[in-house]
Amino acid sequence: MDYTTRLVTVADYDKIFALWNSTEQSRRALNPVDDSREGIERYLKHNPNTCFAAVANDGAGEKIVGVILTGHDGRCAIIHHMCVHPDFRRMGIAARLVSLAEAALKAEGIQKIFCLVFKDNDPANAFWERQGYSLRTNLNYRNKSLNADIPTGE
Repeated sequence: MDYTTRLVTVADYDKIFALWNSTEQSRRALNPVDDSREGIERYLKHNPNTCFAAVANDGAGEKIVGVILTGHDGRCAIIHHMCVHPDFRRMGIAARLVSLAEAALKAEGIQKIFCLVFKDNDPANAFWERQGYSLRTNLNYRNKSLNADIPTGE
């Protein structure tokens, strides 16, 4: 399968949202505020050069088969979402997207990246380990929602 990669734009939102909904693990990571069209538009305005899509053309038009949303605060980066459609896995798409995001972040002077992965997502945890992302066991991840529409987690 041939695919190309390019920067994500807000015009990609519907296709990306459909991709996220193609897998249970991605669906459970979404929240109704930050992952809305407005939330993604805001995110892309702050991170215009670090979010990438893998795009295939199946003859019926362009289909986004992979996406990575990565941003930073000037010091450290976070991979907020990374997803490859189940029908297009094991083709190197995820590794390519990670490589593009890492290079873009390094070009912006970022030296450290982290990502959050559900503990029970064994395939994703194995993938990130292969990409060189070590498991930190000496930290507790804490969060607080400032919006009642965003769940705080388990």
